[in-house]
Amino acid sequence: MTAEHTPQTLRVAGLATDLCRPATPGPHPAVVLRTPYDRRTHRAELRAWAARGFAALAQDVRGRYGSEGTWRPYGDQEAADGTATLRWIRAQPWSDGRVVAAGASYAAYCALAVADHADAVIAAVPALGLAETAREATGPERLAARAGWWTAHGDRRESTTTPLDPAALDRLPVRTLLDLPSWPALWDAPRRAPFTSGTPLLAVGGTRDPFAADTVRLWRGWYGPARLLLGPWGHGLTAEPAPEARPAHRIALGDLYARWARAALDGTLTGHTSAVALGDSDHWCRLPARPPALTCRFGDPAGLRPLNGTAFTADPHHPVRSDRLDVPEQGEPDRCLLVTPPLPRPLDLLGPAVARLDATADTPSADWAVRLVALTPDGHARPLATGVVRRTGDGPLTVPLGHLARRLDAGTRLRVEVAGHHFPAHARNPHTGEDPVTATRLLASRRTVRPEGSALSLPVVRGLQPIDPAQEIPT
Repeated sequence: MTAEHTPQTLRVAGLATDLCRPATPGPHPAVVLRTPYDRRTHRAELRAWAARGFAALAQDVRGRYGSEGTWRPYGDQEAADGTATLRWIRAQPWSDGRVVAAGASYAAYCALAVADHADAVIAAVPALGLAETAREATGPERLAARAGWWTAHGDRRESTTTPLDPAALDRLPVRTLLDLPSWPALWDAPRRAPFTSGTPLLAVGGTRDPFAADTVRLWRGWYGPARLLLGPWGHGLTAEPAPEARPAHRIALGDLYARWARAALDGTLTGHTSAVALGDSDHWCRLPARPPALTCRFGDPAGLRPLNGTAFTADPHHPVRSDRLDVPEQGEPDRCLLVTPPLPRPLDLLGPAVARLDATADTPSADWAVRLVALTPDGHARPLATGVVRRTGDGPLTVPLGHLARRLDAGTRLRVEVAGHHFPAHARNPHTGEDPVTATRLLASRRTVRPEGSALSLPVVRGLQPIDPAQEIPT
């Protein structure tokens, strides 16, 4: 390893920063990654960037690990500290003045916070803000993920590996579930304005990532040249492949990022394009703007046939669980359950799925959770999509189910579950009209789904045109 490829530890405005420079003479473009997860874990990544001709920096955000100050998750200091760091980089003799802001999860938020000052942004599995991580765009609170994250990282200088006790998620009220100063503020935070910029963007996500829909929205709403890379991965991207991933979906992210960054800095990128892996196939495809919709109507024997009737009780004391795919075979129904006949031929689904319900609840407030599951010919249940919407009143409602990217084999049946809860992934609606974050009293809710006004809309792609993401993303 050359001296230039050995990380050099610096302090930039009190923030601990590791720097790796290329072995070749400069000046060089730079990549900066600001993280709350310990800059030292990124040293191999810095060396890889340096080997590709970039000066690479990883920095502990304020109040974390080696950096001074107070840790305030998603605070305004990320934009201020990030902008100051970019200014410092551009003043260095080894810098050619061009800087790529990069990061994953919270670090992607840090990169997006300086998008107007960077020359390009790589945002992988982006967490877009305090309120955005706390609640779905449709209202319900993201409970398990937020409680787990705050337990590990919130109000601490260094992260802990002690996991959250799953039983803690049953505690009420949610607002005092964790004894951490910043936990209540999470639920009071307003949603921020969408990130928009003319800077080139590479948005990277996984179809199994909780922030997948946010990643797609970020890409669609971006003003400048934007690329979307969406694979069959979880929040850990290629390190967390989903069961539907195939060898053809393996991708060298480091090489792809570097090629994209070069093109972005050279100003050769235009427009919006995408590369999305089709799970359970060997293909990558572009995300279609308006894929044809396949409508499966509730109550139609050729569509979705009810298995246990269309009336059920949503009891927050015994909620439908997000971490189980089995369904009760006896007792009073806790969800509306429907299933299609076996598919007569393979089906490619690529794009947004939506459930439209004509439904009623006998309580002032109700959450409507719709889960789509594939029942494979060999008898396995595999999750496809989930959506949760909070609303008051009765009548028709739409439940977005996110973006699908899957090939379903012939003989597969689709199961749709309509429930009142999706716990512990989402907090329980108490059905009293009170805020679920502060409520301590829970009531059961009687629900009815009217089949004649309800349907599932699926994005069907025919005549698939495969692409190569290594060619699509950097051009």
